[in-house]
Amino acid sequence: MFRYAAFVLLLAFGCVIHLSCGTEVTVQDKDDKLCLYANLSVNFSVSYVTSGNKSELAEFELPAEVVSNGSKCDAASSTLQLNFGAGHSWSMNFSVSGNTYQADSITFSYNLSDATVFPKSASTDTLSVTVRPHITDIGMDTCYSCKSKETIQSDSVNQTLWNVLIQAFVSNGTHSENLTTCAADLPATPTASPTTAAPVTNTTAATLAPTTSPAPTLPTPATGKFSVKPDNNGTACLLANFALRIGVKQGEKHQEMNLDPNVTRASGSCGVNSSELVLASTDMTVVLTFTNGTKKFRLQSVNVTAKLTSGVIFSEANSSLSLWEAAVGSSYMCNKEQNYTITSQLNIFTFNLQVQPFAVKKGLFSTAEECFLDSDLSFLVPIAVGVALSFLIVLVLLSYLIGRRKSRTGYQSV
Repeated sequence: MFRYAAFVLLLAFGCVIHLSCGTEVTVQDKDDKLCLYANLSVNFSVSYVTSGNKSELAEFELPAEVVSNGSKCDAASSTLQLNFGAGHSWSMNFSVSGNTYQADSITFSYNLSDATVFPKSASTDTLSVTVRPHITDIGMDTCYSCKSKETIQSDSVNQTLWNVLIQAFVSNGTHSENLTTCAADLPATPTASPTTAAPVTNTTAATLAPTTSPAPTLPTPATGKFSVKPDNNGTACLLANFALRIGVKQGEKHQEMNLDPNVTRASGSCGVNSSELVLASTDMTVVLTFTNGTKKFRLQSVNVTAKLTSGVIFSEANSSLSLWEAAVGSSYMCNKEQNYTITSQLNIFTFNLQVQPFAVKKGLFSTAEECFLDSDLSFLVPIAVGVALSFLIVLVLLSYLIGRRKSRTGYQSV
């Protein structure tokens, strides 16, 4: 009774002045004190196959009535888990980073045997997708507020969040009166009109201004060993060893950043058709999504969120890739440096790469399929190019000599 009375009182203060008619949940710690508060709306759009082998789209929303079993709080990490309907669940994991906290991942599990939501579904499996939301740098003892809509896409599921109000790591059992507002809700910065006045020193403007000075050369990034284990125990179901650098372009400015494996936490999920590796460090989060095509796997999606030296939050993704392809049951390896253009604003560079997102046995890599750069045949490329150029030079020389001989013959016949 006291909890509901306290909630009514809080309607006049801080977090709760952010109006929302979505799903509201409170989580208590072991001392029965409030440790996590959430009020948000989520819409789901799920593509599935019917018994007639047709693709259908199920659209539904997170209901107001949910069960928060599985939610938990501690000093370094918290989990909000919402169970609803006939075997569906939605969870968000949070972690502390210095004086801020962030949402590391969202996991949505849906039960295809629920005929109310998925009529005539050909499958009765419960599938899961894990994605990375753009919820970072939330000040401790503040609520994260975002009224704007954010749509997070994955292979067969789209999730749209809006009217989000969340405070993880609540201290003293009460809501904070302070908000960390998402960038989408902030008013647009007006563009300065031309002026003849003397330039004013501005740290932000100076940082973002184009520069012609060359960027410092970064050392080769350290190689990290990452894995995903179901429920954080047992044998790994996804293995990945590599060193990673990202290249970011914003306007005329280009910046490169190395992923430091020493401060990077690996998480993710493993499925029959899709597996995901989430790498979260202090200044960037990288989400790699792999798909299983029965006979071969490939890297289909790359999603990168990074905090640049200017303080700007950069985010780019591409979910229509076809990289690192190898037979299911084997691993993909490429020790040489590789440079991939993910979008026009994002490049990734890999070194000492070996990945296996499916069919991992005894927590060890299976036999590797090497990339072309590592194979013994790679040396044939410059040889083939050299031979082709030599043949072309000989052909041009012969054509020249034949033409010269014909011209001489014509002159002598006059």
